[in-house]
Amino acid sequence: MKEWRDQGILLSTRRHGETSAIIEVFTPSLGRHMGVVRGGTSRKIAPILQPGAQLDLTWRARLEDHIGAFTVEPVRSRAAIAMSDRMTLAGLNAVTALLSFCLPEREAHEGLYRRTEALLDLLGQYEIWPLAYLQWEVRLLEEMGYALDLKTCAVTGATEGLVYVSPKSGRAVSREGAGEWVDRMLPLPDILRGVGEGPDAEIALAFQTTGYFLSAHLAHDLGGKPLPEARARFVEAFSRPR
Repeated sequence: MKEWRDQGILLSTRRHGETSAIIEVFTPSLGRHMGVVRGGTSRKIAPILQPGAQLDLTWRARLEDHIGAFTVEPVRSRAAIAMSDRMTLAGLNAVTALLSFCLPEREAHEGLYRRTEALLDLLGQYEIWPLAYLQWEVRLLEEMGYALDLKTCAVTGATEGLVYVSPKSGRAVSREGAGEWVDRMLPLPDILRGVGEGPDAEIALAFQTTGYFLSAHLAHDLGGKPLPEARARFVEAFSRPR
């Protein structure tokens, strides 16, 4: 019998048979992991199994490669905060959908887990959450092997006047360095380089650039699967006048 215990963030849940549920969680030491929760559709357990919930997990299976079964205990629910506002719910859904989409199964990403936990704990703090989410997307790209290099111009080596990102290399490009390729460049707002706090319009511009690498590079290399629509819904909700 194989067994482990850890905390994790619930990414998704779906019904399994008459009374059970299959859940997908993100844990610090075992990464994205799936398992069955017996009685997961019951009145007692179903309210616990909400995306974004922090859970204490025990997993057991006869063999390591079996799907196995979870027993779960609630640590922290984020459902009430998420449901209080449309943009907050959209943000939570974007985070859980992207993690389900791109994380390899049973591969630890402890740094990303800690960053995700911290991000979800900021839900409902409208003034700082979009910027924290943008920084999380940058970290997600880095963790998946698509780090952006925004310190110096890829063409001239300059550290000043960096206003573009090369869509091919993910490196910064200055106005001078862009030359005749300027129309193909992606925007590099200061906020994406960690300079200042940035207005909403600047954060929205940065989402265009991170979105390009998530879609054209990460999703492409995962077999050309489309990026989860939840990410686009969050960006749309954020960009809508409030």
